[in-house]
Amino acid sequence: MAWIVLVLSGVLEAVWATALGRSEGFTRLWPTVVFFAALALSMGGLAFAMRTLPVGTSYAVWVGIGAVLTVTYAMVTGAESFSVVKALLLMGIVGCVIGLKVLH
Repeated sequence: MAWIVLVLSGVLEAVWATALGRSEGFTRLWPTVVFFAALALSMGGLAFAMRTLPVGTSYAVWVGIGAVLTVTYAMVTGAESFSVVKALLLMGIVGCVIGLKVLH
């Protein structure tokens, strides 16, 4: 259960990171609301997962999932440019996250 919650929390990290960018310094209401809601749920899930998973592993997986999804979303929506090198580096992060799960 901790791994499922951790992965969902990583997804929510991407949500709050994207919402933070769209909030324009907390001047836009709905992106700001989404930011705070996703932030609270993401942190809560991370804290829950850390009750049974090691802190370092939990944090690395959480950040890795959030970073990969945030950049991928930005590339898909055109907010960030796509490159093969960038895609390969993101796949490297995914490989590291999977490796941490396998080793645990």
